[in-house]
Amino acid sequence: MNTLQVLDAVLKVTLVIFMFGNMLDLGLRLDLPQALRGLRDVRFVTLTLFWGYIVCPALGYLLAVTLPLSPAYAMALILVALAPGNPFLAISVSKARADVNYAASFMLLASAVTVVCMPFMVPVLVKGLSATPSMIAKPMLAFILLPMVVGAIFRLRWEAVAARVQPFVKKATGVDTLAMIVFLLVVYGKGLISSVGTFALGSQVLLVAVIAAAAYWLGFGMPRPQKEILVLGLCARNVGAALAPLFIVPNVDPDAIVATGALGTFVVIGSGLLIASMFARGKKAGDSAAASVA
Repeated sequence: MNTLQVLDAVLKVTLVIFMFGNMLDLGLRLDLPQALRGLRDVRFVTLTLFWGYIVCPALGYLLAVTLPLSPAYAMALILVALAPGNPFLAISVSKARADVNYAASFMLLASAVTVVCMPFMVPVLVKGLSATPSMIAKPMLAFILLPMVVGAIFRLRWEAVAARVQPFVKKATGVDTLAMIVFLLVVYGKGLISSVGTFALGSQVLLVAVIAAAAYWLGFGMPRPQKEILVLGLCARNVGAALAPLFIVPNVDPDAIVATGALGTFVVIGSGLLIASMFARGKKAGDSAAASVA
């Protein structure tokens, strides 16, 4: 085994820790009763499913077949389009001063539905990826749903202990995330450089921009606080879930991994912070106007 193969194996370990740690952290912070109460909001649940699992995958597929993308970049775009709900949502929600309770509801719903839908949608929509539903379902269950459920149950039964453990899990996962990005750059750096000048990054930015704008302006009567969570959640693509199918299939084009992992992470962070800042500025402007009237 040469050096590059060793680094690639280490990268896969950091990906597993990234997925498991982020979802465990989410579970340890998840107020399960409050999240379940948010899921009683039929309009919020319906629009989350509509935009997240019908419109966004359809848009991703449409962009993949119409834009001048290589098969690897098209594959990455569709995988990213299939997976909303990155734990980074917690940071963007805090920055936007948005509704934390509905954010918990969104993450709970998105995590569960992604685990159920991706194993069936990937073989249909993603061409060139020879993965069966059962192959995709195993990492979804083991590294996404299971740690979130374990964390949520632990918090429900031992809240004080969970509050002490959660910061450690968050810091450890943060360190691992940085390590994963470094290994991605080392192992697939040439692929990242070669993506410059292509539509690899631009297609993902376009996907997020269109779905966020459409969900916000076509809210179908959804109150603004829930609408903000929906938009931020749609921007927070679950890079770990999108990467999982690429690491269980042999001989995957490295460009697909680069576009999904590295470029997908940049899009999640950039779009989340940008839109959160816009929402926060709107609230500050409203507060200033209210203060001047008073």
